[in-house]
Amino acid sequence: MIARAGALFLVFWIGQAAAHIGHGGGGGGFLSGLLHPVTGVDHLVAMVAVGLWGAQLGAPALWILPLAFPMVMAAGGFLALAGVPLPAVDQGVALSGVALGALVACAVRTPLWLAAVVAGFFGLLHGHAHGTAMPLAGNPVAFGGGFVAATGLLHLCGIAIGALVRWPAGVLAVRACGAMIAIAAGYSFAVSVMD
Repeated sequence: MIARAGALFLVFWIGQAAAHIGHGGGGGGFLSGLLHPVTGVDHLVAMVAVGLWGAQLGAPALWILPLAFPMVMAAGGFLALAGVPLPAVDQGVALSGVALGALVACAVRTPLWLAAVVAGFFGLLHGHAHGTAMPLAGNPVAFGGGFVAATGLLHLCGIAIGALVRWPAGVLAVRACGAMIAIAAGYSFAVSVMD
């Protein structure tokens, strides 16, 4: 019942949310970067899912995935700032939540190196999207620091929720969160395609 209520809430919330409400305050500085990942459903759910999946896989994935994602994300941001194009970034970002949520929902266990590659790949796409959206008139370094900090905090939220896997009911709750993330990301993707 709680999972259904959460899914219903997400559907209505996503329907009201824009892809991004803007870049936040601060004229393109740290605050703008900090707010940017949390104002887009696609970024928000994918980053929480990385922490959830890491917690589900256990140590050392618990820390490697949430470290790999922002490190490669920063590289993706630099590529965007340098004008290096990547194909299908927006679609990849939108579908990252679906993929990561599905991995959590299905409790997929992969070798650590493969999990890190998956997290890094999606981090690269998210970083490129952030770098493209980075306000050039502001302070790119501060903006980048803000979005990396927000990413870390979102990963920690996922890890905190993922700590529930210690209990049998918690395993089901974490899998339900993964399913809700996949549904929310899929709905967000469908809405963006229709716009």
